[in-house]
Amino acid sequence: MKLRLARRAVGDAVVVAVEGELDLFTAPFLRDEVRDAIKLDGARLILDLTALSFMDSSGLSVLIEAWRLATGEGGGVSLAAPQPPVARILRTTGLDRRIKVYPDVGSAVGEIYPTPE
Repeated sequence: MKLRLARRAVGDAVVVAVEGELDLFTAPFLRDEVRDAIKLDGARLILDLTALSFMDSSGLSVLIEAWRLATGEGGGVSLAAPQPPVARILRTTGLDRRIKVYPDVGSAVGEIYPTPE
């Protein structure tokens, strides 16, 4: 399995689930999906990385591009549930300081739509 993507709307946010490996060959597919998601569903983007097993520098470039595109449209990007190898890359590169990382999709959605107290 190389890469599978699934997109769903959650309020005015969009969740893109990324499954498999994100590398030089598969990064263009995620880039296109992110662009379409922001254009069609809005600039609040959550990337669900629960099933992403591998990511190289091409994948990092897509995440940075997604962040720039979403913030340029007045939204933002959140990352949910990166597995240890992917989380390590995010920490090593410092990208986790620019793009907020959540333990799961529910936490990321909860940040966008907090529960009233």
